[in-house]
Amino acid sequence: MNGVNETWDTIIVGAGIAGLSAALYASRQRLKTLVLSKDLGGQLTLTELIENYPGIDAVSGLSLARKVESQAKKFGAKFVYDEEVVEIERVQDGFIVKGILGEYKGTTVILAFGKTPRELNVPGEKELKGKGVSYCAICDAAFFKDQPAVIVGEGEPGLEAIELLSKYAKPAYYVSRSRTLVGEDSIIKEVMQRPNVTLYLGYEVVRIIGNNKVEGIVVRNLESKEEVTLSVNGVIIEMGYVLKTDFLKGLVKLNEKGEIVIDREGRTSVEGIFAAGDVTDSKYKQAVVAAAEGVIAALSAYNYIREKKGLPPVNVDWKAEKKKTTVSLRL
Repeated sequence: MNGVNETWDTIIVGAGIAGLSAALYASRQRLKTLVLSKDLGGQLTLTELIENYPGIDAVSGLSLARKVESQAKKFGAKFVYDEEVVEIERVQDGFIVKGILGEYKGTTVILAFGKTPRELNVPGEKELKGKGVSYCAICDAAFFKDQPAVIVGEGEPGLEAIELLSKYAKPAYYVSRSRTLVGEDSIIKEVMQRPNVTLYLGYEVVRIIGNNKVEGIVVRNLESKEEVTLSVNGVIIEMGYVLKTDFLKGLVKLNEKGEIVIDREGRTSVEGIFAAGDVTDSKYKQAVVAAAEGVIAALSAYNYIREKKGLPPVNVDWKAEKKKTTVSLRL
């Protein structure tokens, strides 16, 4: 997908709770909204149980992400996954957001990607991103139904990823530097019993093979140094998350930690660019805080667009939203 000929009111980078909340509120304000992300849920997917989110007794991180994604889609937000943003360029009437799979034009940008999936940094990975290399088993496992695919992972996220992939891929490989599986005993037992699963524990990835698409992966035993080539159509990397904002240097102000500096309205140092969630210099890194910041950024983007059109800013509150909804129902 290459949407450079199409202009979005706002382009949201990231689909963690901050980005999803921004998408919900932006689309609800009838902004033409595009979300670009490597994965769904971000760090939320590392949390099996959330018990401190207001109004919800208990929910898994993935379930919460899916609920908000569904709400945002209901109001018209468009999602493009397997998309890594590598550059944002300022143009006269907005911004060009450049990703691995395409370029997209937006009047505003909301940076809400939090910490991004950790990369392997091996030959072939960069060249084959979006061509069989991905970073989200939840998003992409089903694409490899009845095809050979591999999870490269560590710890519980890796275990959960291979458990999911094993429902689709044939065969399903799991490569990990760890020599043991880590996670719930029931999931470990399930993975071990599935006949289509082959484990390569105590192995590291040497390179990813392919021309225009993934064709295989070379792994090496950490002790014997023996190399094995696996023929696969997909490589899903689940190695945790890191803060990755180097591509924003020279565009928006960053602090010494590499976090994006924002004000109380989610504005960055560049007009038209907003930010929310764990990628910002906000002190408290909590899901509910990130969600609130996503909402603030979306409403700030909405008012920014209004002002560009010569319209006065509006104070959007729940009472006004309720009144507007009631009126539309009566009509």
